[in-house]
Amino acid sequence: MPLKFSLTALPALLTGALLLGASLAHASDEQEDVTLQPMKLSYNASLDKGISLNGDARRILEQRDDGTWHFRTDVDSFVADIDESLIFRWEDNQVVPLRYRYKLSGLFIRDREEAIDFDWENNVVSGHHEGDKFSMKLEKGAMDPMGYQLQLSQDIKAGKREMEYRVIDKGDYDTDKFAVVDEETVRINGSDIRTLKAEKVRDSESKRESLMWFAPERDYLLIRFLQVEPDGSEYELTISDAKVGR
Repeated sequence: MPLKFSLTALPALLTGALLLGASLAHASDEQEDVTLQPMKLSYNASLDKGISLNGDARRILEQRDDGTWHFRTDVDSFVADIDESLIFRWEDNQVVPLRYRYKLSGLFIRDREEAIDFDWENNVVSGHHEGDKFSMKLEKGAMDPMGYQLQLSQDIKAGKREMEYRVIDKGDYDTDKFAVVDEETVRINGSDIRTLKAEKVRDSESKRESLMWFAPERDYLLIRFLQVEPDGSEYELTISDAKVGR
């Protein structure tokens, strides 16, 4: 039976970033097998950069007839629209990316596009970022900019508390680290929701902060995301509606 709940958005601040990952991680000696569930999620997205600009974000995960999964995000706002999608396999509790696409368009920003194709048989990854083509060796466990977001929630669900991911972005590899740092109660629409608070681990000199709140009693969904930029700008997502399960 599907899990379904509705939430009224918190006063807001964002226009476009969700994050999260695939793992070289460990935190518990025994990790349970994690089964993916189809889901349809809606978020209120806002940006606070002197003025508040609001938008909506939708995230859908569904299994295709051939057994692969389709994960996509759409963000609509006054400032920008984002279309992001991933085709992947789910094997041994891991996202195995196959095809990633990203498109950003807006009134006051430059349009951007990115494509990544994973050839696991020949260990080659290729694509383009803003018109610049690339091709390089495909590392075992490599992730795309979207798949690692899904992997992070699944890793936390499996009991991991420190995660490290090799993510291909802009034609090169990045190493992204995350950690669960606290258990925190988040109040949304008059209800208290118990969450695990996670952060992206950055260099001590970094002034950028990325925080995520996952709800264990709601299948470890991302309830809230907050990113604070060095200039003080805040990007925020708060969940407004969710349906999980077939």
